[in-house]
Amino acid sequence: MTTLIVHHDDCLRHDTGAKHPESPQRVEAVLGAIGDLDGLEFLPAPSAERAELTRVHPPAYLERVARAIPSEGRSTLDEHDNVISPGSLDAALRGAGAICFAIDQVMAGHGHNAFCATRPPGHHAESALAMGFCLFNNVAIGARHAQEAHALQRIAILDFDVHHGNGTQAIFEKDPSVLFISSHQVPLYPGSGMPDETGRGNILNLPLRPATGSPEFRDAWTNIAFPAVRAFDPDLILVSAGFDAHHKDPLAQIELDTEDYGWITREIAALAEEACAGRLVSILEGGYHLEALAASARAHVKALASA
Repeated sequence: MTTLIVHHDDCLRHDTGAKHPESPQRVEAVLGAIGDLDGLEFLPAPSAERAELTRVHPPAYLERVARAIPSEGRSTLDEHDNVISPGSLDAALRGAGAICFAIDQVMAGHGHNAFCATRPPGHHAESALAMGFCLFNNVAIGARHAQEAHALQRIAILDFDVHHGNGTQAIFEKDPSVLFISSHQVPLYPGSGMPDETGRGNILNLPLRPATGSPEFRDAWTNIAFPAVRAFDPDLILVSAGFDAHHKDPLAQIELDTEDYGWITREIAALAEEACAGRLVSILEGGYHLEALAASARAHVKALASA
């Protein structure tokens, strides 16, 4: 069956400035790297509906984000490097809308799995706080959409971005219907993600020391994370797909290779086949070396398309 690629050019209009690592060129690099792969169908991302957003973000926060968007030039929101521009709200709405739409399509059998090639990323955004280049927590919005719109009971969110998904953890740490597993470098922004942060038994953090390479990364997922997913028996798996643990990435010091992303995607896809009829939706998070990002995203999508 088909792997769906969900994207919208509004995501390119989120203007962070020439020197900002979270640039429109990231998505352009990803799309350029996967365009010749077989088994893909490209679909436009809709804008998220307000009801989809308010399952995670309170109305007051949504209104504050909308008010903060400048009519021209650039500004910041909540953190100095959370740059926003006139196109930022539309881009963020497409990202949140993309994952809800992708879930709808996969649940309807229109695609076997999906990858959302959108920006800005989302996993640092808390319910009422923008953080780490993120405005809305896309993967959290997707999880709540799956539960509310499709009556799914158990959602697993797997996050292999090099930075801890603090926002996703904060949103779900009191909700055992969502399993959140994150591998990430420690110490590193945002400074959270320790093993003793377990929520209600539904949070599993896999901190990695700087200079960690493929063997340790694969061991943590194989021997700790994947058994936890099997025990949880999810109805849907969502992936926060950050590619910034690559050894070329400038924002961290983990030493993964491109093929590690192919490997973990194949393993997650096999888990999805085992647990939930292959239902798997991934969304782009980090990855700031354009060449490494392109190669890693290609490995990820190629593995999805081969599942």
